[in-house]
Amino acid sequence: MNFAVYRDLLRIRSVRTLLIIGMIARFPHSAAGVLLTLHVVQTLDRGYAEAGAVAAVVTIGIAVGAPWRGRRIDAAGLRRALIPSVVAEAVIWSVAPHLSYQWLLVAALVGGLFTLPAFSVIRQALGVLVDGDRRRTAFTLDAISTEVVFMAGPAVGVVLATQVSSVLGLTLVGIAAASAGIFLMVINPPTRSEQLPGASPVPAAAPALIGEAPADLVGYTSPATTTAARRPAAMLRRGVRRAFPWLTAPLVLVMVIAAGAGLVLSGSEVGIVAALELAGKEGQLGLVFVAWCAASVVGGLLYGALHRPVPPSLLLLGMGLLTLPMGFADSTLSLALLSIPAGLLCAPVLSAASEKVADLVAEDRRGEAMGWYGSALTSGVALGAPVAGLLIDATGPWGGFTAVSLVSAAIGAVGFLARDRGVHTSTATEQPAQ
Repeated sequence: MNFAVYRDLLRIRSVRTLLIIGMIARFPHSAAGVLLTLHVVQTLDRGYAEAGAVAAVVTIGIAVGAPWRGRRIDAAGLRRALIPSVVAEAVIWSVAPHLSYQWLLVAALVGGLFTLPAFSVIRQALGVLVDGDRRRTAFTLDAISTEVVFMAGPAVGVVLATQVSSVLGLTLVGIAAASAGIFLMVINPPTRSEQLPGASPVPAAAPALIGEAPADLVGYTSPATTTAARRPAAMLRRGVRRAFPWLTAPLVLVMVIAAGAGLVLSGSEVGIVAALELAGKEGQLGLVFVAWCAASVVGGLLYGALHRPVPPSLLLLGMGLLTLPMGFADSTLSLALLSIPAGLLCAPVLSAASEKVADLVAEDRRGEAMGWYGSALTSGVALGAPVAGLLIDATGPWGGFTAVSLVSAAIGAVGFLARDRGVHTSTATEQPAQ
């Protein structure tokens, strides 16, 4: 490990500024998840499955909206692409908390579609500002800063929901998110190399496509020579290539891993809230979130100092298995302590997956690719929250932890086996020319 890489990277003013912007932009929605859960359960007097459904609708909206907004950033630039998000954040979350449950679902979907794309924008900009092995450290620093935000955000959300009002809390989320969007537009971080001072764009080589072998591979058969039985599959592959020319088999695997990470994280969050709310100790939520996120910060620091990357599938497998014991906690202290092992792998999973996306996709399509990566992550979040909520309502918090733990561990195991079988090739062979 070489911890001096953090010092060297933070000496770069543009990187340092971008990390601070990322923290500011993510803070509002770091409190939104807990606020929405407590708003549905306490203010609207609904169950945890229904609260999970609202969270799922938000994240489905984010998953659908992120790719086209990423493509819009690639085509029109950051400032023009963020205008719809700034307007929608202020309007939707000022109105949503005053609606009935059914209309809240509709508002949550629209709010998700236009959520400020802070995650993909910051990661895309970091990919432009930093290259080579330093990307691992940069993405790790971003993941660590995100964890720091998530230490404070949920705690602030709990205080607002329990001591003031969940309605006011959600309104403040919208106003703060819109303000963060305006701040991003003013700073306007680079999303392409030509936006850097004195830089000129370098043509990127097209990566290998799904189902397509390299031209110099012995025995390669072109689509024109496929048999009649294989023509439908070949036509499907050609259609995918035209729509997503940057998509590769290793990248698809990274997307699946990201979905698994989102599933276990959102399911764990709902499980933590349920465990303490059912025990009448929801005011102590902040203590558990601090322990969970602090462990992620430590794990991220260790991972970022490594000389070699660790496969994200292996990290997800470990995080899934280490989440299982959280279901056996019987007090706030035990839940906080049991969250630490799983938390240690949280930032490394996200850092490793982001690094892989940046390595596999040329920067002229990286905004769209990061959007789809964000969609995969939020799709997992959308699945994890209601699955955990259903099992919590049926069996208790332990059921929620168990379900998301086993599913995410299975995804990690399958992903690691696929990598070992050659589906997930090394970065050196898959990375397009930059």
